[in-house]
Amino acid sequence: MRRLIVIVSSLAVVATMGILGITTASAASAGPLVSSLDGKCLDLTGGNTANGTQPQLWTCYAGSANQTVTLADNGSVQIKGKCLDVANNSAADGAVVHMWDCYDSVATQKWSLSGGSLINSNGKCLDVKDRNTADGAKLQLWTCTGTSNQKWTFGGSTTPPTTTPPTGGGGPGAKAVAPYYYTGWGNPPNLTTVTNATGVKWFTMAFMLNSGTCDPKWDGSRALAGGQDQAAINTIRANGGDVVVSFGGAAGPWLEHYCSSASALAAAYQKVISAYGLRAIDIDIEGTPYNTAADQQKTVDALKTIKANNPGITTYITLGSGTTGPDSSLINRAASAGLVVDGWGIMTFDWGSTGNNQGALTVQAADGLKNRLKTAYGWSDADAYKHVGISSMNGITDEGAVVTLADMQTITAYAQQHGIARLTFWSLNRDRQCSGGYPNDDTCSGVTQSAYQYTKIIGAYKG
Repeated sequence: MRRLIVIVSSLAVVATMGILGITTASAASAGPLVSSLDGKCLDLTGGNTANGTQPQLWTCYAGSANQTVTLADNGSVQIKGKCLDVANNSAADGAVVHMWDCYDSVATQKWSLSGGSLINSNGKCLDVKDRNTADGAKLQLWTCTGTSNQKWTFGGSTTPPTTTPPTGGGGPGAKAVAPYYYTGWGNPPNLTTVTNATGVKWFTMAFMLNSGTCDPKWDGSRALAGGQDQAAINTIRANGGDVVVSFGGAAGPWLEHYCSSASALAAAYQKVISAYGLRAIDIDIEGTPYNTAADQQKTVDALKTIKANNPGITTYITLGSGTTGPDSSLINRAASAGLVVDGWGIMTFDWGSTGNNQGALTVQAADGLKNRLKTAYGWSDADAYKHVGISSMNGITDEGAVVTLADMQTITAYAQQHGIARLTFWSLNRDRQCSGGYPNDDTCSGVTQSAYQYTKIIGAYKG
Protein backbone atom coordinates (compact mmCIF):
# COMPACT_ATOMS: atom_id res chain seq x y z
CA MET A 1 0.00 0.00 0.00
CA ARG A 2 1.37 3.38 -0.91
CA ARG A 3 2.20 5.51 2.07
CA LEU A 4 4.36 8.54 2.47
CA ILE A 5 6.19 7.41 5.58
CA VAL A 6 8.81 9.36 7.44
CA ILE A 7 9.46 6.39 7.64
CA VAL A 8 -6.20 -6.68 35.31
CA SER A 9 -5.99 -7.15 37.45
CA SER A 10 -4.70 -4.66 39.92
CA LEU A 11 -3.71 -1.09 39.30
CA ALA A 12 -1.24 0.65 41.54
CA VAL A 13 -2.30 4.07 42.68
CA VAL A 14 0.21 6.46 41.17
CA ALA A 15 1.44 9.31 43.31
CA THR A 16 2.46 12.32 41.24
CA MET A 17 5.65 13.70 42.69
CA GLY A 18 6.36 17.31 43.41
CA ILE A 19 2.75 18.48 43.81
CA LEU A 20 1.95 19.24 47.39
CA GLY A 21 -1.04 17.45 48.83
CA ILE A 22 -1.58 14.75 46.22
CA THR A 23 -2.84 11.56 47.80
CA THR A 24 -0.73 8.47 48.20
CA ALA A 25 -3.69 6.37 49.30
CA SER A 26 -3.41 2.64 48.78
CA ALA A 27 -5.82 0.78 46.54
CA ALA A 28 -8.57 -1.11 48.31
CA SER A 29 -9.67 -2.88 45.14
CA ALA A 30 -9.54 -2.52 41.37
CA GLY A 31 -11.75 -3.62 38.50
CA PRO A 32 -14.42 -2.40 36.09
CA LEU A 33 -17.23 -0.09 37.18
CA VAL A 34 -20.25 -1.17 35.15
CA SER A 35 -23.38 0.88 34.53
CA SER A 36 -26.71 -0.84 35.19
CA LEU A 37 -28.24 1.26 32.40
CA ASP A 38 -26.60 -0.69 29.57
CA GLY A 39 -23.81 -2.85 30.97
CA LYS A 40 -21.10 -0.49 29.73
CA CYS A 41 -17.98 0.45 31.67
CA LEU A 42 -16.66 3.67 33.11
CA ASP A 43 -13.81 4.47 30.73
CA LEU A 44 -10.99 7.02 30.64
CA THR A 45 -11.60 8.71 27.30
CA GLY A 46 -8.74 7.99 24.91
CA GLY A 47 -6.59 6.92 27.86
CA ASN A 48 -5.95 10.64 28.35
CA THR A 49 -4.60 11.40 31.83
CA ALA A 50 -4.62 15.18 31.38
CA ASN A 51 -6.48 17.16 34.05
CA GLY A 52 -10.00 17.92 32.87
CA THR A 53 -10.51 14.79 30.79
CA GLN A 54 -14.16 13.78 31.00
CA PRO A 55 -14.66 10.05 31.48
CA GLN A 56 -17.24 8.21 29.40
CA LEU A 57 -19.20 4.99 29.13
CA TRP A 58 -17.80 2.46 26.69
CA THR A 59 -18.26 -1.19 25.78
CA CYS A 60 -16.46 -3.26 28.41
CA TYR A 61 -13.20 -4.99 27.50
CA ALA A 62 -11.52 -7.29 29.98
CA GLY A 63 -8.20 -6.01 31.21
CA SER A 64 -8.43 -2.56 29.63
CA ALA A 65 -6.26 -0.14 31.60
CA ASN A 66 -8.67 2.66 30.67
CA GLN A 67 -11.47 0.74 32.42
CA THR A 68 -9.55 -0.48 35.46
CA VAL A 69 -11.06 1.56 38.28
CA THR A 70 -9.42 1.71 41.69
CA LEU A 71 -11.61 2.31 44.74
CA ALA A 72 -8.94 3.67 47.06
CA ASP A 73 -9.16 3.42 50.80
CA ASN A 74 -9.47 7.21 51.14
CA GLY A 75 -12.73 7.26 49.14
CA SER A 76 -11.28 8.33 45.82
CA VAL A 77 -12.19 6.68 42.51
CA GLN A 78 -9.10 6.44 40.33
CA ILE A 79 -8.16 5.45 36.78
CA LYS A 80 -4.50 5.53 35.73
CA GLY A 81 -3.67 7.46 38.87
CA LYS A 82 -6.14 10.32 38.29
CA CYS A 83 -9.19 10.89 40.47
CA LEU A 84 -12.86 11.22 39.58
CA ASP A 85 -13.69 14.81 40.50
CA VAL A 86 -16.55 17.29 40.15
CA ALA A 87 -15.57 20.36 38.13
CA ASN A 88 -15.40 23.60 40.12
CA ASN A 89 -16.41 21.73 43.30
CA SER A 90 -20.01 22.10 42.13
CA ALA A 91 -22.96 20.42 43.82
CA ALA A 92 -25.46 21.49 41.15
CA ASP A 93 -27.46 19.01 39.11
CA GLY A 94 -25.69 18.60 35.76
CA ALA A 95 -22.24 19.45 37.14
CA VAL A 96 -19.45 18.12 34.92
CA VAL A 97 -17.52 15.11 36.17
CA HIS A 98 -13.89 14.93 35.09
CA MET A 99 -10.53 13.42 36.01
CA TRP A 100 -8.00 15.41 38.03
CA ASP A 101 -4.85 15.09 40.08
CA CYS A 102 -5.67 13.34 43.35
CA TYR A 103 -5.78 15.43 46.55
CA ASP A 104 -6.75 14.16 50.00
CA SER A 105 -8.17 17.58 50.86
CA VAL A 106 -10.65 17.83 47.97
CA ALA A 107 -14.11 16.80 49.16
CA THR A 108 -15.54 16.34 45.67
CA GLN A 109 -13.01 13.54 45.08
CA LYS A 110 -14.64 11.47 47.84
CA TRP A 111 -17.20 8.87 46.78
CA SER A 112 -19.01 5.93 48.33
CA LEU A 113 -20.61 2.98 46.53
CA SER A 114 -23.81 2.41 48.47
CA GLY A 115 -26.86 0.48 47.35
CA GLY A 116 -25.47 0.42 43.83
CA SER A 117 -25.19 4.21 43.64
CA LEU A 118 -21.86 6.03 43.50
CA ILE A 119 -22.47 8.95 45.81
CA ASN A 120 -20.26 12.03 46.04
CA SER A 121 -19.47 13.63 49.39
CA ASN A 122 -21.98 16.37 48.54
CA GLY A 123 -24.76 13.76 48.43
CA LYS A 124 -25.29 13.77 44.67
CA CYS A 125 -24.95 10.68 42.45
CA LEU A 126 -22.81 9.78 39.46
CA ASP A 127 -25.32 9.85 36.60
CA VAL A 128 -25.22 8.86 32.92
CA LYS A 129 -26.19 12.05 31.14
CA ASP A 130 -29.53 11.90 29.29
CA ARG A 131 -29.65 8.12 29.86
CA ASN A 132 -27.43 7.83 26.76
CA THR A 133 -26.58 4.19 25.94
CA ALA A 134 -24.14 4.93 23.11
CA ASP A 135 -20.39 4.43 23.43
CA GLY A 136 -18.98 7.80 24.44
CA ALA A 137 -21.88 8.78 26.72
CA LYS A 138 -20.82 11.41 29.26
CA LEU A 139 -21.36 11.50 33.00
CA GLN A 140 -22.60 14.15 35.37
CA LEU A 141 -23.61 14.81 38.95
CA TRP A 142 -27.33 14.62 39.71
CA THR A 143 -29.76 14.30 42.60
CA CYS A 144 -29.98 10.63 43.51
CA THR A 145 -33.12 9.01 42.11
CA GLY A 146 -32.31 5.30 42.21
CA THR A 147 -32.77 4.92 38.45
CA SER A 148 -30.64 2.59 36.32
CA ASN A 149 -28.53 5.42 34.92
CA GLN A 150 -27.30 6.01 38.48
CA LYS A 151 -26.68 2.36 39.38
CA TRP A 152 -23.27 0.72 39.19
CA THR A 153 -21.67 -2.63 39.93
CA PHE A 154 -18.00 -2.99 40.66
CA GLY A 155 -15.30 -5.53 39.90
CA GLY A 156 -16.05 -9.19 40.41
CA SER A 157 -19.68 -8.57 41.36
CA THR A 158 -20.62 -8.56 37.70
CA THR A 159 -19.20 -9.88 34.47
CA PRO A 160 -18.98 -7.24 31.72
CA PRO A 161 -21.22 -8.37 28.87
CA THR A 162 -19.89 -9.57 25.56
CA THR A 163 -21.14 -7.80 22.47
CA THR A 164 -22.57 -9.40 19.35
CA PRO A 165 -20.30 -9.32 16.30
CA PRO A 166 -21.75 -7.39 13.35
CA THR A 167 -23.08 -9.31 10.37
CA GLY A 168 -19.85 -8.99 8.44
CA GLY A 169 -17.63 -10.52 11.12
CA GLY A 170 -15.58 -7.64 12.47
CA GLY A 171 -15.57 -8.74 16.10
CA PRO A 172 -17.20 -7.07 19.09
CA GLY A 173 -17.99 -3.45 18.46
CA ALA A 174 -15.63 -2.84 15.55
CA LYS A 175 -17.04 -1.20 12.45
CA ALA A 176 -16.36 -2.80 9.09
CA VAL A 177 -15.96 0.62 7.43
CA ALA A 178 -12.89 2.53 8.59
CA PRO A 179 -10.91 4.39 5.90
CA TYR A 180 -7.22 4.98 6.50
CA TYR A 181 -6.30 8.34 8.00
CA TYR A 182 -2.73 9.55 8.27
CA THR A 183 -1.45 12.48 10.33
CA GLY A 184 2.15 12.34 9.16
CA TRP A 185 2.12 14.83 6.32
CA GLY A 186 0.40 17.64 4.54
CA ASN A 187 -3.09 18.76 5.32
CA PRO A 188 -5.07 15.95 6.97
CA PRO A 189 -8.82 16.59 6.74
CA ASN A 190 -10.84 17.74 9.71
CA LEU A 191 -12.24 14.57 11.26
CA THR A 192 -15.34 16.20 12.69
CA THR A 193 -16.16 17.67 9.28
CA VAL A 194 -15.74 14.25 7.68
CA THR A 195 -17.99 12.53 10.20
CA ASN A 196 -20.67 15.21 9.91
CA ALA A 197 -20.56 14.97 6.11
CA THR A 198 -20.48 11.19 5.76
CA GLY A 199 -21.71 9.58 8.97
CA VAL A 200 -18.49 7.51 9.07
CA LYS A 201 -17.07 7.50 12.61
CA TRP A 202 -14.39 4.80 12.57
CA PHE A 203 -10.99 5.33 10.98
CA THR A 204 -7.86 3.25 10.51
CA MET A 205 -4.84 5.19 11.73
CA ALA A 206 -1.42 4.47 10.29
CA PHE A 207 1.31 3.49 10.92
CA MET A 208 2.77 1.97 14.07
CA LEU A 209 6.43 1.11 13.48
CA ASN A 210 9.63 0.16 15.25
CA SER A 211 11.58 2.98 16.88
CA GLY A 212 14.76 0.90 17.01
CA THR A 213 14.34 -1.22 20.13
CA CYS A 214 11.05 -3.04 19.48
CA ASP A 215 9.36 0.06 20.87
CA PRO A 216 6.23 1.08 18.94
CA LYS A 217 5.86 4.67 17.82
CA TRP A 218 3.86 6.41 15.12
CA ASP A 219 6.01 6.21 11.97
CA GLY A 220 8.73 4.92 14.29
CA SER A 221 9.26 8.40 15.69
CA ARG A 222 6.16 10.02 17.24
CA ALA A 223 5.34 9.08 20.83
CA LEU A 224 2.07 7.37 21.73
CA ALA A 225 1.03 10.04 24.21
CA GLY A 226 0.39 13.58 23.04
CA GLY A 227 0.88 14.95 19.58
CA GLN A 228 -1.34 14.88 16.52
CA ASP A 229 -2.07 11.16 16.66
CA GLN A 230 -3.40 11.22 20.22
CA ALA A 231 -5.38 14.36 19.36
CA ALA A 232 -6.94 12.62 16.34
CA ILE A 233 -7.97 9.61 18.44
CA ASN A 234 -9.51 11.89 21.05
CA THR A 235 -11.49 13.71 18.34
CA ILE A 236 -12.70 10.49 16.74
CA ARG A 237 -13.89 9.14 20.09
CA ALA A 238 -15.50 12.44 21.05
CA ASN A 239 -17.50 12.13 17.82
CA GLY A 240 -18.80 8.72 18.90
CA GLY A 241 -16.38 6.62 16.85
CA ASP A 242 -13.17 4.74 17.39
CA VAL A 243 -9.95 3.71 15.67
CA VAL A 244 -8.24 0.70 14.22
CA VAL A 245 -4.51 1.20 14.71
CA SER A 246 -2.48 -0.21 11.82
CA PHE A 247 0.95 -1.72 12.37
CA GLY A 248 3.30 -2.06 9.41
CA GLY A 249 2.95 -0.56 5.95
CA ALA A 250 5.13 -0.42 2.89
CA ALA A 251 8.47 0.93 4.02
CA GLY A 252 9.08 -0.02 7.65
CA PRO A 253 10.91 -0.31 9.94
CA TRP A 254 8.49 -3.04 10.92
CA LEU A 255 8.02 -4.26 14.46
CA GLU A 256 7.18 -7.63 12.93
CA HIS A 257 10.72 -7.86 11.58
CA TYR A 258 12.85 -6.09 14.18
CA CYS A 259 11.27 -7.40 17.38
CA SER A 260 13.42 -10.41 18.24
CA SER A 261 10.70 -12.87 19.25
CA ALA A 262 6.96 -13.45 19.21
CA SER A 263 6.74 -12.52 22.89
CA ALA A 264 8.59 -9.26 22.27
CA LEU A 265 6.32 -8.47 19.33
CA ALA A 266 3.23 -9.26 21.39
CA ALA A 267 4.50 -6.93 24.11
CA ALA A 268 4.91 -4.15 21.54
CA TYR A 269 1.37 -4.69 20.26
CA GLN A 270 0.08 -4.77 23.83
CA LYS A 271 1.79 -1.49 24.70
CA VAL A 272 -0.25 0.26 22.02
CA ILE A 273 -3.47 -1.59 22.84
CA SER A 274 -3.16 -0.62 26.50
CA ALA A 275 -2.13 2.97 25.79
CA TYR A 276 -5.33 3.65 23.85
CA GLY A 277 -7.70 0.99 25.17
CA LEU A 278 -7.97 -0.32 21.61
CA ARG A 279 -10.84 -2.44 20.36
CA ALA A 280 -9.28 -3.24 16.99
CA ILE A 281 -5.84 -3.54 15.37
CA ASP A 282 -4.65 -4.07 11.80
CA ILE A 283 -1.38 -5.80 10.95
CA ASP A 284 -0.44 -4.52 7.51
CA ILE A 285 2.05 -7.07 6.22
CA GLU A 286 4.17 -5.71 3.39
CA GLY A 287 7.77 -6.12 2.37
CA THR A 288 10.07 -8.24 4.52
CA PRO A 289 7.53 -9.53 7.08
CA TYR A 290 5.31 -10.84 4.28
CA ASN A 291 8.07 -12.70 2.45
CA THR A 292 10.02 -14.17 5.36
CA ALA A 293 8.74 -17.38 6.94
CA ALA A 294 10.32 -16.54 10.30
CA ASP A 295 8.61 -13.15 10.47
CA GLN A 296 5.31 -14.63 9.36
CA GLN A 297 5.43 -17.18 12.17
CA LYS A 298 6.49 -14.53 14.67
CA THR A 299 3.47 -12.43 13.69
CA VAL A 300 1.08 -15.38 13.92
CA ASP A 301 2.34 -16.36 17.37
CA ALA A 302 2.23 -12.78 18.63
CA LEU A 303 -1.37 -12.37 17.49
CA LYS A 304 -2.34 -15.58 19.27
CA THR A 305 -0.98 -14.06 22.48
CA ILE A 306 -2.83 -10.79 21.86
CA LYS A 307 -6.13 -12.57 21.29
CA ALA A 308 -5.66 -14.65 24.44
CA ASN A 309 -4.83 -11.61 26.58
CA ASN A 310 -7.43 -9.23 25.10
CA PRO A 311 -10.76 -11.05 24.84
CA GLY A 312 -13.03 -9.38 22.31
CA ILE A 313 -10.38 -7.41 20.46
CA THR A 314 -10.85 -7.32 16.69
CA THR A 315 -7.78 -8.37 14.71
CA TYR A 316 -7.18 -7.79 11.01
CA ILE A 317 -4.31 -8.82 8.76
CA THR A 318 -3.81 -6.89 5.52
CA LEU A 319 -1.84 -8.39 2.63
CA GLY A 320 -0.68 -7.43 -0.81
CA SER A 321 -2.51 -9.16 -3.62
CA GLY A 322 -2.53 -9.97 -7.29
CA THR A 323 -5.67 -9.65 -9.38
CA THR A 324 -6.59 -13.26 -8.66
CA GLY A 325 -5.99 -13.06 -4.91
CA PRO A 326 -3.08 -13.07 -2.46
CA ASP A 327 -0.25 -15.47 -1.83
CA SER A 328 -1.60 -18.07 0.59
CA SER A 329 1.53 -18.73 2.65
CA LEU A 330 0.64 -16.57 5.64
CA ILE A 331 -3.00 -17.67 5.56
CA ASN A 332 -1.96 -21.32 5.60
CA ARG A 333 0.55 -20.69 8.37
CA ALA A 334 -2.08 -18.98 10.52
CA ALA A 335 -4.63 -21.73 9.92
CA SER A 336 -2.08 -24.42 10.81
CA ALA A 337 -1.28 -22.58 14.04
CA GLY A 338 -4.95 -22.22 14.98
CA LEU A 339 -5.01 -18.43 14.58
CA VAL A 340 -8.38 -17.10 13.45
CA VAL A 341 -8.47 -13.35 12.85
CA ASP A 342 -11.60 -11.35 12.20
CA GLY A 343 -10.61 -10.27 8.73
CA TRP A 344 -7.99 -10.94 6.09
CA GLY A 345 -7.71 -7.82 3.98
CA ILE A 346 -6.14 -7.51 0.54
CA MET A 347 -4.77 -4.34 -1.03
CA THR A 348 -6.51 -4.20 -4.39
CA PHE A 349 -4.19 -1.79 -6.18
CA ASP A 350 -0.53 -1.56 -7.18
CA TRP A 351 -0.88 -5.08 -8.52
CA GLY A 352 0.38 -4.71 -12.07
CA SER A 353 -2.91 -3.68 -13.64
CA THR A 354 -3.47 -0.25 -15.13
CA GLY A 355 -6.79 -1.04 -16.79
CA ASN A 356 -10.03 0.80 -16.23
CA ASN A 357 -11.82 -2.11 -14.59
CA GLN A 358 -10.51 -1.85 -11.03
CA GLY A 359 -13.89 -2.60 -9.47
CA ALA A 360 -14.28 -5.87 -11.37
CA LEU A 361 -10.68 -6.85 -10.66
CA THR A 362 -11.19 -6.16 -6.96
CA VAL A 363 -14.19 -8.48 -6.91
CA GLN A 364 -12.13 -11.13 -8.69
CA ALA A 365 -9.28 -10.82 -6.19
CA ALA A 366 -11.64 -10.88 -3.20
CA ASP A 367 -13.20 -14.07 -4.49
CA GLY A 368 -9.68 -15.49 -4.77
CA LEU A 369 -9.05 -14.55 -1.13
CA LYS A 370 -12.33 -16.19 -0.15
CA ASN A 371 -11.29 -19.41 -1.84
CA ARG A 372 -7.89 -19.43 -0.11
CA LEU A 373 -9.55 -18.92 3.29
CA LYS A 374 -12.07 -21.64 2.52
CA THR A 375 -9.28 -24.08 1.68
CA ALA A 376 -7.03 -23.17 4.62
CA TYR A 377 -9.71 -23.16 7.33
CA GLY A 378 -12.24 -25.60 5.89
CA TRP A 379 -14.96 -22.95 5.97
CA SER A 380 -18.10 -22.72 3.90
CA ASP A 381 -18.33 -19.97 1.30
CA ALA A 382 -20.47 -17.90 3.68
CA ASP A 383 -18.03 -18.22 6.58
CA ALA A 384 -15.05 -17.46 4.35
CA TYR A 385 -16.71 -14.32 3.00
CA LYS A 386 -17.26 -13.14 6.58
CA HIS A 387 -13.46 -13.07 6.99
CA VAL A 388 -12.69 -11.24 3.74
CA GLY A 389 -11.45 -7.66 3.85
CA ILE A 390 -10.89 -5.20 0.99
CA SER A 391 -8.45 -2.30 1.15
CA SER A 392 -8.78 -0.27 -2.02
CA MET A 393 -7.29 3.05 -3.15
CA ASN A 394 -9.43 6.02 -4.14
CA GLY A 395 -8.72 7.72 -7.45
CA ILE A 396 -5.41 7.49 -9.30
CA THR A 397 -3.13 4.72 -8.01
CA ASP A 398 0.66 4.64 -7.97
CA GLU A 399 0.59 2.71 -11.23
CA GLY A 400 -1.69 5.18 -12.98
CA ALA A 401 -4.80 3.04 -12.79
CA VAL A 402 -7.98 4.76 -11.65
CA VAL A 403 -10.36 3.47 -8.98
CA THR A 404 -13.39 5.48 -10.00
CA LEU A 405 -16.40 6.40 -7.93
CA ALA A 406 -18.31 3.76 -9.88
CA ASP A 407 -15.62 1.19 -9.03
CA MET A 408 -16.01 2.00 -5.33
CA GLN A 409 -19.77 1.53 -5.66
CA THR A 410 -19.14 -1.88 -7.26
CA ILE A 411 -16.83 -2.83 -4.40
CA THR A 412 -19.33 -1.65 -1.79
CA ALA A 413 -22.15 -3.62 -3.41
CA TYR A 414 -19.96 -6.72 -3.32
CA ALA A 415 -19.24 -6.13 0.38
CA GLN A 416 -22.96 -5.81 1.08
CA GLN A 417 -23.81 -8.91 -0.92
CA HIS A 418 -21.38 -11.14 0.95
CA GLY A 419 -21.20 -9.49 4.40
CA ILE A 420 -17.43 -9.13 4.39
CA ALA A 421 -15.43 -8.31 7.50
CA ARG A 422 -13.82 -5.06 6.47
CA LEU A 423 -14.03 -2.35 3.80
CA THR A 424 -11.46 0.43 3.69
CA PHE A 425 -9.25 2.41 1.36
CA TRP A 426 -6.06 4.45 1.26
CA SER A 427 -6.84 7.15 2.12
CA LEU A 428 -9.17 9.67 3.69
CA ASN A 429 -6.45 12.27 3.12
CA ARG A 430 -6.91 11.75 -0.65
CA ASP A 431 -10.71 11.87 -0.60
CA ARG A 432 -11.06 15.28 -2.24
CA GLN A 433 -10.60 16.81 -5.65
CA CYS A 434 -7.24 18.31 -6.55
CA SER A 435 -7.15 22.08 -6.83
CA GLY A 436 -5.06 21.76 -9.98
CA GLY A 437 -3.44 18.86 -11.77
CA TYR A 438 -2.94 15.59 -9.88
CA PRO A 439 0.17 16.18 -7.78
CA ASN A 440 0.83 12.49 -7.03
CA ASP A 441 1.56 13.28 -3.40
CA ASP A 442 -1.34 11.60 -1.60
CA THR A 443 -3.22 14.81 -0.82
CA CYS A 444 -6.06 14.35 -3.36
CA SER A 445 -7.59 11.69 -5.56
CA GLY A 446 -6.91 13.05 -9.05
CA VAL A 447 -10.53 12.51 -10.13
CA THR A 448 -13.55 14.78 -10.30
CA GLN A 449 -15.44 14.34 -7.05
CA SER A 450 -17.07 16.09 -4.14
CA ALA A 451 -15.23 16.14 -0.83
CA TYR A 452 -15.29 12.77 0.96
CA GLN A 453 -17.40 11.14 -1.76
CA TYR A 454 -15.49 7.84 -1.59
CA THR A 455 -16.01 7.78 2.18
CA LYS A 456 -19.74 8.34 1.70
CA ILE A 457 -19.89 5.43 -0.75
CA ILE A 458 -18.27 2.87 1.52
CA GLY A 459 -20.10 4.34 4.49
CA ALA A 460 -23.28 2.88 3.01
CA TYR A 461 -21.96 -0.60 3.83
CA LYS A 462 -23.56 -1.75 7.05
CA GLY A 463 -21.34 -4.72 7.75
